[in-house]
Amino acid sequence: MTATDPATTASPHDPTDEGRDDQESSSGQSTLSVVLAFGANAAVGVLKLVAGLLTGSSAMLAEAAHSAADCVTEVLLFTALRRSGKRADRVHPFGYGKERFFWAMIASVSVFVVGATYSVYEGIATIIENAPDPAEEQYAWVAYSVLGLSAVIEGISWQQALRQVLREKKELRLSLSRYLRLSDDPTVKSVLFEDTAALVGLLFAAVGVVLHQETGSSVWDGIASIMIGLLLAVVAFLLGRTNKNLLIGRAAEPRVTRAIYDQLMAAPEVTAVVDLQSMLTGTDSVLLCARIDFHDELSAGDLERACVRLDDELRESFSDLDQVFLEPVPREDPDVRQAVLDRFGTSLAEWRAEQAPPTPEDRR
Repeated sequence: MTATDPATTASPHDPTDEGRDDQESSSGQSTLSVVLAFGANAAVGVLKLVAGLLTGSSAMLAEAAHSAADCVTEVLLFTALRRSGKRADRVHPFGYGKERFFWAMIASVSVFVVGATYSVYEGIATIIENAPDPAEEQYAWVAYSVLGLSAVIEGISWQQALRQVLREKKELRLSLSRYLRLSDDPTVKSVLFEDTAALVGLLFAAVGVVLHQETGSSVWDGIASIMIGLLLAVVAFLLGRTNKNLLIGRAAEPRVTRAIYDQLMAAPEVTAVVDLQSMLTGTDSVLLCARIDFHDELSAGDLERACVRLDDELRESFSDLDQVFLEPVPREDPDVRQAVLDRFGTSLAEWRAEQAPPTPEDRR
């Protein structure tokens, strides 16, 4: 989720236009990354399969299964991008944004089922059999050629995904590790992880083929296949964990929550922000619920106008806010206070005081 300084974004046009343009641009880049990754994986998958069948190399066959798993993943990610863009309706009043998280979760499972399981099985079978295969030595040049060409093609896809990640982390002013941990777009993260795993897998396969050719033992080929399977399992676990948190309903970035709290507290009608809850309802889409103690002197009309104005100002400052709910409550309400204590372990004001001092990045 992003936030911008109201002083620099105030303008006569619809305050959501800029955020919508950013979302459409990000979605277009994600689609490009997914399509390019699918084309790359389909091309190299065919090459790896041919090389694996000619040489009998289990590492090459494991790499073919790796590419097949990635192709399935890209189809599912493309489905995620398309279905998550559907408009909200009566059945789904908060939209279909979480479909991107669901299909990305299915994609991470496919990596394990299709790729990791087959690669480990093929590697174990090769080690147990350990039979010499003259074809692997005869057609070793085919394996090397395919591995080299695959590295070039996979590298092109990896560069596209990396460029998008670096651009988005720069816009959000986050470190790479923090961006990968907090990103609410699982599609580009999935492509980056899979392409990185593909390049590392090619290295494993190359080492396996070389050692098999040098020693005459297919054990090395089997070990390489198992390593590729374990690599895919790790990638599947990391992606599954990310998507699980998004599906459950992760809150917005802590720095954004702090900035929202500070902006509400700065309003002249507000005496205290009693509770503040947020949840990602999709990529670049956040639901916000704030319980606020307003000045008792305000009339009902003043309170209504203040809520409308605060809603507009929040949406202008934080372009990812999709739904905003402001509830007037007394700060002394015991039920509300207990709910906040159960969630934060302290009052919201005390929680904010414990945070690091606000920086300009908190407003961006």
